[in-house]
Amino acid sequence: MASSFYLIKDWIGYRVVALLLLFTVSVIAMLFDIFPVLLASILSALIWDFFFIPPQFTLHIDNTEDLLMFLMYFIIAMVNAVLTFKIREQEKKLRDKEEKETAIKLYNTLFNSLSHELRTPISTIIAAIDTLKENKTGLSDYDQNDLYNEIDTATLRLNRQVDNLLNMSRLESAILKPKPEYCDLNELIFSVIQKFSDSMQSHTIHFKPSDNFPFVNVDLMMMEQIISNIIHNGIHYTPKNSIITINTSIQDDKLIITISDNGKGFPETEIPLVFNKFHRLPNARTGGSGLGLSIVKGFVNALNGTISLENQASGGAIFKITIPCEISYINNLKNE
Repeated sequence: MASSFYLIKDWIGYRVVALLLLFTVSVIAMLFDIFPVLLASILSALIWDFFFIPPQFTLHIDNTEDLLMFLMYFIIAMVNAVLTFKIREQEKKLRDKEEKETAIKLYNTLFNSLSHELRTPISTIIAAIDTLKENKTGLSDYDQNDLYNEIDTATLRLNRQVDNLLNMSRLESAILKPKPEYCDLNELIFSVIQKFSDSMQSHTIHFKPSDNFPFVNVDLMMMEQIISNIIHNGIHYTPKNSIITINTSIQDDKLIITISDNGKGFPETEIPLVFNKFHRLPNARTGGSGLGLSIVKGFVNALNGTISLENQASGGAIFKITIPCEISYINNLKNE
C-alpha cells in the first residue's frame, strides 16, 4: 500500500499520503486484534516519516510543522487503534449478552414445554398402573382395557417427545447422515397413519396410494419422522373433525409429498417462523415442545430437499416437501 502511495506522492503531496495511511490503519483496526493494529500504527508513522516527509530516507524532520503533524499522526493512529478495538470488544460483549439471553429464553421455553409434555404422560402411566395394582380383582375387563389404552397412549406421547429431543440433538451436532434405501412409500405412509389410530376419533386422515408408484431411495427413519411430525402438528392445531390429506407424486426424479388440512391455516406473520426451534403459535393450546416442525426442516435439509408452507385459498394449510431421490420400479430392483 505504501509503495502505491510513493508512486503518486508527487501528485498528491506527502500530507495527503498521511491521510491515506491513517485510513489504511483504520481499516486494519476493524479487521485485526489490538496488537497487529498498534504495530501497523507505529510502522505507518515511521514509513510516512522515512519515505515521504522531507528530507526523505531519514527519520529526521527539519520543519516544525511537519514534526507536529508527525506527532499528531502518531497519536491519532494509536488512539484510533485503541478506540476501534474497544468498540469491537463492546460489540462482542453485546452479542454475547444477546446470545446468552436467547439461550436462557430457549432453555426456559424448552423447560416449560417439556415439563408439561413429559410430566403429563408420566403421571398418566403412574396413575393407571396404581389403579391396576390396587384393584386387581375389582376392575371389569372394559375398565382394565381402558387403563391399558391410557398407558399405551401416554407411552407413545412420551416416546414422541424423547424422539424429538434425540433427533434435535443429532441435528445440532451434525452427526446425523442419511442412510437411503429403496422403500415402498405407500407402505411407509400407511404405517405412519396407523400410529395415529387413536386420533382418528377426532380427525380424519385421507391418503389414496398412487397406482404403480415407484420405489424411492430415501432414509426411512427421516421420511417417517417428517410425515409423522407434520401429521401430529395438523392434529394438534386443527379443530376436531378436520381432515388431513396426504398426496404423493414423482416429478423430474424428485419425490413430492403434500400434506394439507382444512383447518384455519396459519397467521401470515407466523409462516416464516414455524420451522424455528421452540417456536409455538400465539394463543396455542397447552402442550407441544416447539420442536416438531424444526426437526422436519432439519431432516428435509439433510435429504437435500426443500419444504414450504402456505395457506390454501379454500382454507387450511398445505406443506409441500420436495426431495431429490433415485426411483426404481420393482422389476428394476436388484434381487427382485
